[in-house]
Amino acid sequence: MYRLSNLKSFFFFFLLVATTQKSVGQGSKVNVSQDPKFEQLLNEKRKINSSITINDRYKIQIFNGDTENSKKTLAEFKKDNKNMDATIVFSTPLYKVWVGNFKTRIEAEKNLNDLKKKYPNAFLIKPNK
Repeated sequence: MYRLSNLKSFFFFFLLVATTQKSVGQGSKVNVSQDPKFEQLLNEKRKINSSITINDRYKIQIFNGDTENSKKTLAEFKKDNKNMDATIVFSTPLYKVWVGNFKTRIEAEKNLNDLKKKYPNAFLIKPNK
């Protein structure tokens, strides 16, 4: 009886080892397909996060209003001023278009005078936390 029990245990153990040796896990190659727009969206998000940083720098607000007009204003600004940073910031219930990232107030005021020619409602801001 004891021998039969050992024989069954050995057979069960042998069967278990044999099946695990033959089982095949996942292959080592993984192919990830990703929509190219995802990478573009991720880059835009990184760009926005870096430009919104609230610090001791000055910015110029050129627009304050609804979402559609803020997008139009931002696109128009970026077309005319490729070298200056610009972003849309949402502050309930309005959207604001902030441009520039100036270290000194003098530098910001100089650019403000230039921008007031095209955006008469533009004003200087220093975002705080």
